[in-house]
Amino acid sequence: MSKTKVQIKNPGSPERMSQAWITLVLVIIFLAACPGIIPAQGRNLIPVEYNRDELVKMAVMGMIGEARMNYPPYRIGADGSLRVLPGTGSITYNFRTGDTAVNLAGDHVEPAVTLVHPSGRASGESRGLNVLSCIGNEVRVISGQARGVTGYVIGKHGGSEHVMVDFKDGAVFDNLLLGDRMHIYAYGVGMELTNIDGVKAINVSPNLMEALTAAGMGITPEGKLQIGVALTVPAKIMGSGLGQNHSYSGDYDIQLFDEQVVAKYNLNSLRFGDIVAIIDADSSFGRIFKTGAVTIGVITHSGSIIAGHGPGVTTLFTSTEGNIVPVTDPDANLKNLLFK
Repeated sequence: MSKTKVQIKNPGSPERMSQAWITLVLVIIFLAACPGIIPAQGRNLIPVEYNRDELVKMAVMGMIGEARMNYPPYRIGADGSLRVLPGTGSITYNFRTGDTAVNLAGDHVEPAVTLVHPSGRASGESRGLNVLSCIGNEVRVISGQARGVTGYVIGKHGGSEHVMVDFKDGAVFDNLLLGDRMHIYAYGVGMELTNIDGVKAINVSPNLMEALTAAGMGITPEGKLQIGVALTVPAKIMGSGLGQNHSYSGDYDIQLFDEQVVAKYNLNSLRFGDIVAIIDADSSFGRIFKTGAVTIGVITHSGSIIAGHGPGVTTLFTSTEGNIVPVTDPDANLKNLLFK
């Protein structure tokens, strides 16, 4: 029998080297076409500039609100089920910034501490508290055993007109009581980005701008805002809050009733304080579906069993033209941005 000769190519041969160069070029072309997966620090980003010297800083006040419950206490689920669950208001001791917003036995739970205005949620003062408070604003406790302690605004909830705040030191919660008052240094409403076109900032404080910039936010060579996000969300599953004629207070909800979409986008991993990108969503003059638009927001209340409801998102940035490039970053959460 004749022997078959097997030719072994030299790993360093010109043919192999040529294939390696072709592969490298293809990878570079792919990365250039998909800027959303390129690390922020590797894209020569320009820091975002805004009209900081023009922004008005003023005081608004809220007090720790009590837990609310309707009568009868049942919540009707999207599947027709009835459940009794904790909801809005109060001090939430065991679910705070960075904790799950999905896997908890509650409905519209607000993390950490809920502030309300003593005049009632329908008053002008209550609207002032909710609209003027921006994510990342400093908060100071002005009554009770924790007087003098400072924290940050972490969310705003529509309908109830609540503002949520959290503190770096968990020991503070042992000294907080319902009715304690807090002073918010409201700072950020009126912000305009001055060196990028087609992107609007809403509910963003200077504190948060600095933290996001330090975390890699900036303007790409193509003139788009690149920002780290924990997850992306398709606008097709956005629910309660759609149709609102502005985005300066409250939030709107991510529906989690479609198991395939939840699995595809890993939405069961949503946490309080997560920075998320809603794709095909425009929040410039109210909340709408618009192909190509992008909205960046922060998760501010928990999921819900009620039809049309789910984890709430307070708007931070929005672009009708899609001039925002989300970059996946598991650390894109207020816990890492504000409470390190």
